[in-house]
Amino acid sequence: MANHKGSEGLAKFSGGTIAEVKDWSVSETAETIDDTVMGETARTKKSGLTSASGSLTAFWDETDTTGQGAMTIGAEAEMILYPEGAAGTKATFNAIITEKGVSTTLDGMVETSVSFEANGAITWA
Repeated sequence: MANHKGSEGLAKFSGGTIAEVKDWSVSETAETIDDTVMGETARTKKSGLTSASGSLTAFWDETDTTGQGAMTIGAEAEMILYPEGAAGTKATFNAIITEKGVSTTLDGMVETSVSFEANGAITWA
């Protein structure tokens, strides 16, 4: 059985590796279309369109102009998420940045977070 440590992961946006990534997640969903007709005793459904969205958190690095700096609100570019390092499986898709924030605490690190939606399907390879 193969398993991997989270520390092996990395992320890229618009061709640049995103610096200081702490975590990322992506979730794919499929809509369902109700095709139940009169006389049936249980609902029936068909598979509909798929979509995907996710988020990424990193320690804020204002010098990372090609990774963190490229992820501005409304920016759309290729995103590649590697759960097991650059030599392993990856998720490739066009992403639209839908939200971006910066947070800090008295006894913590300054962090940036982004939310994104896929524009089209995700390819896992």
